[in-house]
Amino acid sequence: MDCHRAETYVLRELREHLSPTLHYHGLHHTLDVVAQAQLLAEGEGITDLEDLALLRTAAHYHDAGFLTTYQGHEAAGCELARRVLPGMDYSPAQIELICSLIMATRLPQSPGDLLLAKILCDADLDYLGRSEDFWPISHTLRTELEAHGSVVDDQTWNEGQVKFLSAHHYWTATATARGEANKQARLAEVRALLR
Repeated sequence: MDCHRAETYVLRELREHLSPTLHYHGLHHTLDVVAQAQLLAEGEGITDLEDLALLRTAAHYHDAGFLTTYQGHEAAGCELARRVLPGMDYSPAQIELICSLIMATRLPQSPGDLLLAKILCDADLDYLGRSEDFWPISHTLRTELEAHGSVVDDQTWNEGQVKFLSAHHYWTATATARGEANKQARLAEVRALLR
């Protein structure tokens, strides 16, 4: 596996070709997910170098489908991975694992029993349990959704936030320990806005 080449390729594509309307799902989000996946893998005791490399590749490619589509971007990301990763010495089994990790992040998330998928799912929504940047990041998501035709008033947006935060749960013990208390605090803040 030439992980460096695979990462360099997708980062260049994201940097040069992502729509500027992706205020939330931009390159910054991908880089954040990569960083959070590494921290969560460490917390979960993942030490196998191949597993770590495949998780890292999946994190880099998990939203690459936004290069070609907004709806169904996970499947489009898998198409990209299946197209380019064989040329970077990834085996068919490695590519399918990467795609299963990417598809697990589709909402509602469904990682099954695969720990690497649970880690990627938690990394993808890590901001929900962060006190320092939950509000700015949620604002970028609202701005992006509005840019793609989902204009909602404050009441409807906050009701949606309450529903999403209430339904969300972490898949790993590490993410739960890091983020659950902060997420509950953010949920209380959004509920307060609705009063």
